[in-house]
Amino acid sequence: MDQTDEHCPSWRHLFQSKSFALPDVAAHLIFWPLMFLGLGLDLWTKHTVFAWLEHKPRNAASLIDGLLEFVMHQNPGAAWGIAQGRHGFLVAVSIIALLVIFVVFLFFSGAGQRLVPTALGLFAAGVSGNLWDRLFNAGEVRDFVRVYYGRFAWPTFNVADTLLCVAVGLLVISTFVTGRSDQKRGRQHK
Repeated sequence: MDQTDEHCPSWRHLFQSKSFALPDVAAHLIFWPLMFLGLGLDLWTKHTVFAWLEHKPRNAASLIDGLLEFVMHQNPGAAWGIAQGRHGFLVAVSIIALLVIFVVFLFFSGAGQRLVPTALGLFAAGVSGNLWDRLFNAGEVRDFVRVYYGRFAWPTFNVADTLLCVAVGLLVISTFVTGRSDQKRGRQHK
């Protein structure tokens, strides 16, 4: 039975569609090093800063008075303390997020794209860094960067969180860049 009609597309049809494109070698050379370097940087900074702060008064060190300091903070939840104490749930969400990132990279990042593999590599690094802490740091993520001004204080964060934010920003930018290039190609084909 031929399953290539529009009501029951075959896997081959999916793989030949325009939305599906395997990443090229350059995409792999962007994604994997960014993921492992980002993960390494996150784990190294957590270890180094926490070891340094262990010997400081209040377990804190001011970098820019009234604006920026390093502090030892163990976060048992996600961003802004969401889902505190729900260790199993947060580990599961992180693993699912990593699997989704890998699938998106492998099946939808496409040849010739550079911004998407960059964003996905940073995203994978950030998720992996915080997942590592949840698995090997009693379920708590080590945060140490505190930005504040007067009574206002942004929630304490780490390198993994920064990588996640940069990745989201790049993915947003890539939608505009991809949209513009698709519009240009559409006009050229008319």
